[in-house]
Amino acid sequence: MSEILAFNRWDCSQIKVEDPGLKDYLTVKPTIVPRTGARYAGNRFHKSKVFIVERLINKIMVPGRVGTKKHKVSSGHITGKASTAYTVVFEAFEIIEEKTKENPIAVFVKAVENAAPREEIITIEYGGARYPKPVECAPQRRIDRVLKFMTQGAYKASFNSKKSIASALANEIIAAYEESQNSVAISKKLEVERQSDSSR
Repeated sequence: MSEILAFNRWDCSQIKVEDPGLKDYLTVKPTIVPRTGARYAGNRFHKSKVFIVERLINKIMVPGRVGTKKHKVSSGHITGKASTAYTVVFEAFEIIEEKTKENPIAVFVKAVENAAPREEIITIEYGGARYPKPVECAPQRRIDRVLKFMTQGAYKASFNSKKSIASALANEIIAAYEESQNSVAISKKLEVERQSDSSR
């Protein structure tokens, strides 16, 4: 029986998740067409068993809010069309393969590991005063956050620009893979961890 390849093109059998915290939550079991159509949407934690590339495609369709008055950049022009998101991710992986000469799925998985934040800030209230408090980020939330930052960074780079969304997404993933601060996901991670250190 032949091995299933992601997009019927890239082999995932040799990809290993090195971060022990993400091992059970980052799935690299490939599918030819990464699209389950939200079949398991109601099942708790089931998205951790979904192929990580499919989760990226879903995030491209629904990137989430950025902040006040910036909604038009990420969500104002998104159609939610699965075939468009599929094409964007496929083209981005082709660009990554061309630039790095490596398996783009392996590059993407390593980028997610590098950019996943370990801590975040919550606000607690004592007697009317609010204080920031650092807390550990849950493994599933770490992946959700990094996918959100990657897609929003790509949309921001391609908004009002000649750069295509596929090219912007490829650049974002490569920058995260190289742990460069040109990556929005890496810079957000460092910013949150710096805030966590200062509020101990």
